[in-house]
Amino acid sequence: MSRTVQSTTIQSQESGPARAVTRTRTVDIVIPVHNEQDDLERSVRRLDDFLHGEQFPWGFRITIADNASHDDTWAIAQQLATRTPHIHAVHLPEKGRGRALKTVWLASDADVLAYMDVDLSTDLKALIPLVAPLISGHSDISIGSRLSHSSHVDRGPKRELISRTYNLILRTTLAASFSDAQCGFKAIRHDVARTLLPLVEDDNWFFDTELLVLAERCGLRIHEVPVDWVDDPGTTVDILATATEDLRGIWRLSRGLARRRIPIERLATELVQRDAPPATPDLPRGLTGQLLRFGLVGVASTLAYFAIYLGLRPALDAQTSNLVALLTTAIANTATNRIVTFNVHGTRRLVRDHLGGLAAFGVGLLLTSGSLWLLHLGHQPSSRAVEVLVLIIANGLATLFRFIALRQMMHHRGRH
Repeated sequence: MSRTVQSTTIQSQESGPARAVTRTRTVDIVIPVHNEQDDLERSVRRLDDFLHGEQFPWGFRITIADNASHDDTWAIAQQLATRTPHIHAVHLPEKGRGRALKTVWLASDADVLAYMDVDLSTDLKALIPLVAPLISGHSDISIGSRLSHSSHVDRGPKRELISRTYNLILRTTLAASFSDAQCGFKAIRHDVARTLLPLVEDDNWFFDTELLVLAERCGLRIHEVPVDWVDDPGTTVDILATATEDLRGIWRLSRGLARRRIPIERLATELVQRDAPPATPDLPRGLTGQLLRFGLVGVASTLAYFAIYLGLRPALDAQTSNLVALLTTAIANTATNRIVTFNVHGTRRLVRDHLGGLAAFGVGLLLTSGSLWLLHLGHQPSSRAVEVLVLIIANGLATLFRFIALRQMMHHRGRH
């Protein structure tokens, strides 16, 4: 993969003339930004100083990808690009982190394409270990992981719970084996990006997950780097909106894979598929296997349910929070169990299956709402811990009913 690389210009977007880079093995480090006028210059200067001070062993450029900022972010990015030859700036008129990364990566001709969040929450000492496996040809994609045993992470319990719940959902619904989909610290080989990026539909936060799932289904090697991470307390990310968007992305991607709308076989052939471990554990068949798979999906659904419930509870009453959380996870649970537990694919009887799942949802809602009603029947208010305990028992009964109902509808179709 040794080739001479020159920087490219995105017409009417990149500031300054194109600058020639004559080194081989180049790395394009992209920083996607939206309204980051307070942190942009400080972070870019810090990254630039690090790359020079650590004697980064490969040619590099830093690309600031401004996606539809309406403050002084773009003006600052242009100033940085004008003053420093290896800093480039690209402006996109539409918002979206995934859109910014896809645009810049597809226009880049560097050997390795990387990105990091502008707050530089990840310790930069992990950058060389992130890039090295791609340069050597050992791996195809490299990701920072905050969930590795060797990582040191400083962030609140709420974000920790949400992150672990999300990655557990990915493991059970999409059979993902990577540990941290959303860490803002990743790199990909140029040739792999050229093949996969046109198939990635999401333009925002689900972009990372979709790219990694496609890569894993194609048998590509994903290298994980333990990172030291300090959470940015000033982040403006809307956790609830992001979680909702991610759940929609999981549903869309699951359907695309189940219906074979995504050409995994062709992609794998183009990328010279290597021997890879099976994507799912070899669980027993029959009733025992179904119970195990249903249990794994149930654990993920329950964790997602409580994450949504507790996230909504400060703003909504217990009954409304329970309704939204239960309905959201019920739809995702039925879709996942069709594929993972009962091996049912395609759209045949899809509506009937979901209607049956919603009927089971109705029983679950009756059990959980009735339990909350009985709990709050007295005049003394109950603690949040007691609410959660009562809901755990009610959800356990609802889960048993759901398994029996879904198995009656889907078992024979999946077997044949």
